[in-house]
Amino acid sequence: MLTEWLLTPPAVFIILLATITIFAILARTLAIQGEPNPGKNEPYACGQDVPTGKIQPNYDDFFQFAFLFTILEVVALMLGTVTGNAAWFAVMVLSIIVLALFVLLRRD
Repeated sequence: MLTEWLLTPPAVFIILLATITIFAILARTLAIQGEPNPGKNEPYACGQDVPTGKIQPNYDDFFQFAFLFTILEVVALMLGTVTGNAAWFAVMVLSIIVLALFVLLRRD
């Protein structure tokens, strides 16, 4: 009864959370404590100070690759589960997906 309860997802989550917390506390006590430095939390890149301000990240390329990955995962799932009678459907969907990938990856 106890072993079945220990294998439920909430119990495993609580046990792992407690274990990670204990390890974090132990690591903090064992870590070397240095002198506080006023520039410790300042941004720094390539040996030069970075002017503070808001940075606007550009995620355009990320969304293209995320969409590509999603399409390829769906194709792999379809081809892995298709049976003999639905092979024509898989070929049709695969050709549509290849066409979509050409459209997605075209360069202007």
